[in-house]
Amino acid sequence: QVQLVESGGGLVQAGGSLRLSCAASGRTVGNYAMAWFRQAPGKEREFVAAINWNGGYANYADSVKGRFTISRDNAKNTMYLQMNSLQPEDTAVYYCAAHQMYSRRVSEYDYWGQGTQVTVSS
Repeated sequence: QVQLVESGGGLVQAGGSLRLSCAASGRTVGNYAMAWFRQAPGKEREFVAAINWNGGYANYADSVKGRFTISRDNAKNTMYLQMNSLQPEDTAVYYCAAHQMYSRRVSEYDYWGQGTQVTVSS
């Protein structure tokens, strides 16, 4: 089993930055693809970014491309999401997830964190 815990969310003004972390425990996730998803009130959970097992490949939703950067440190069993130029439409609960295969699809992921709230004020 893999347990995932997100941190780093909060309230920030438009144009600001936040860095989310996702710490894994229970099993090393060094062989897993990992991803960030988000869910705004009244909306479905959506893909934000994903990274392959060794960090050599990453993919982003068009809405965050050029503003967000996903990374991972397998020695620390931790994944990150650096979010710059935040906008009110980025307001959501952000979830990290892990899966043995790289994917952009919510349904593919086996392990999920509890989420961290990101609120961007205008």
